Amino acid sequence: MSQRFLFPRWTNKFLALLGVLILAGGAYASVLFLGATSPETLNTGYRPLQPIPFSHALHAGELKMDCKYCHTSVDKSAHSQIPATQTCINCHAPKTTKGQPAWGAIHSESPKLKPVRDSWRTGESVDWVRIHRLPDYVYFNHAAHVNRGVSCVTCHGRVDQMEIVYQAKNQSMAWCLDCHRNPEAHLRPVEEVTNLAWSAGSEEAQLALGKKLREENNINPQENCAVCHR
Repeated sequence: MSQRFLFPRWTNKFLALLGVLILAGGAYASVLFLGATSPETLNTGYRPLQPIPFSHALHAGELKMDCKYCHTSVDKSAHSQIPATQTCINCHAPKTTKGQPAWGAIHSESPKLKPVRDSWRTGESVDWVRIHRLPDYVYFNHAAHVNRGVSCVTCHGRVDQMEIVYQAKNQSMAWCLDCHRNPEAHLRPVEEVTNLAWSAGSEEAQLALGKKLREENNINPQENCAVCHR
């Protein structure tokens, strides 16, 4: 009859220590994962350099160009597309074959706009760097929000004051749900959606206006997971 193998008594302490290490390691990994994947950590303040130093502070701020001039589909489709090269060429056309700038052209020879001119000649898109990126499983419809009076500034901040655009809001799920539960603070007349400097005057006035617009337009944002997670 064979005898059972018994581990030495000192291994009891080792097993207890091993259990503590596993628990501590799991807790550390969880905190590290949550911190590393938090929108506060990854996205807020993200400000990449673009291939063309486009100043929203100049175009949208000083020159008062409407957001929809460049982002033409923002009130028509789910996506707000990056402006086509043709949109830039409308103002920044290169010189003609006769060596003269096209009619109304601005900065036709600026070295900063060379990627635009190259894109115009070759048909290749400018390699813009995307700033705002939601997870692939999250569905967000720009037109549904813009056409109900949710301004660009709600999600993107005062872009008309940014020399270099950055992500101003964390755009986490909790942030989105807070707006769906309390939309009054973010509603304004539809005609003022792209006027980033617009204000109702005070917090009390904004909430009163938001409540009125919500009732008039039958705005009832959904909180069901399936609305955004598709």
